[in-house]
Amino acid sequence: MSEYETPAARPANPRFSSGPCAKIPGFTLEMLADAPLGRSHRAAVGKAKLNEAIDLTREVLRVPADYRIGIVPGSDTGAVEMALWSLLGARPVEMLAWESFGEGWVTDVVKQLKLDAKVRKAAYGEIVDFAEVDFSADVVFTWNGTTSGVRVPNGDAIPADRAGLTICDATSAAFAMDLPWDKLDVVTFSWQKVLGGEGGHGVLILSPRAVERLESYTPAWPLPKVFRLAAKGKINEGIFVGETINTPSMLAVEDYLVALKWAKAIGGLPALIARSNANARAIADYIRGKDWIANLAADPATASTTSVCLKFTDPRIADGAGFAKAVAKRLERAGVALDAGAYRDAPPGLRIWCGSTVETADVAALMPWVEWAFNAEIAAQA
Repeated sequence: MSEYETPAARPANPRFSSGPCAKIPGFTLEMLADAPLGRSHRAAVGKAKLNEAIDLTREVLRVPADYRIGIVPGSDTGAVEMALWSLLGARPVEMLAWESFGEGWVTDVVKQLKLDAKVRKAAYGEIVDFAEVDFSADVVFTWNGTTSGVRVPNGDAIPADRAGLTICDATSAAFAMDLPWDKLDVVTFSWQKVLGGEGGHGVLILSPRAVERLESYTPAWPLPKVFRLAAKGKINEGIFVGETINTPSMLAVEDYLVALKWAKAIGGLPALIARSNANARAIADYIRGKDWIANLAADPATASTTSVCLKFTDPRIADGAGFAKAVAKRLERAGVALDAGAYRDAPPGLRIWCGSTVETADVAALMPWVEWAFNAEIAAQA
């Protein structure tokens, strides 16, 4: 293929958004026909659906039996905020940030809760050195930087005998990466990421240590109703058996159930991880040795396998931000990649979602189009 020749193959599904993400392969609206629309979520059928979603989440993610799983409002943001406002303040706090969402949690803790937290930051494409973190404090971090394309490679640096809680925003990691449950006390995610669910709902997972904190500590600040996980020294058990704090969309719940059942049918968590790994590897293999594009992650060991962020490195590019946006627009006009531009706060480039619902063949078909769009924009600026 010459540098201006249109690639022959096209992605069958051009949806590479990092949230909401691509639906499961073969998705149709008919799959949602069993949703109890027009029924109360407190009716037997609604409670059964919500409880099934919790049970399947536990099964697919291999969550320990003594961890509690709750469906909460406000997507992943709501789940993280519930944890921050309900649990922090009992011990010193360390905030770890290496992308925009982690920065947002720093703002909430330091400026809204006004806690004197130790803040550790890393630039886009890098992560904080976990060996320097004091785990006698409560530690808040994202497992995978959705906007920066880097992840925690493993939980080895987190001590099993830590005194503080670990609060982990895992919204673009759950269902695509192996989370070490014994090292994590609070885990949050939203359905709209790796399983391609609809937005608006979050999942909050609590270890026994986190539950103990909820039942033994009362924050100094007032808690809005949607944040109240405990009352009179006891956790609200109903949240963790499908009795949600506010009204959920039963259509969205059904969609999540469909995705969970698909995940289970293809082999569960190992199969989901393998799919994401294969997708990320297709990009890595294509860009290897090229001098005009590179992964934003400085260390391959921390490179994300879901939100893969790429940067253009050709010295001929005069305006990095403008060039990257033009490439993304060209890919969208060609109908081969929708929503593939870098996040607005991130360095200029592309962000290609490689989560478990994406087909590797589509990622492989996209990459020659990226090179085509790059060459076209280089020619256009000459």
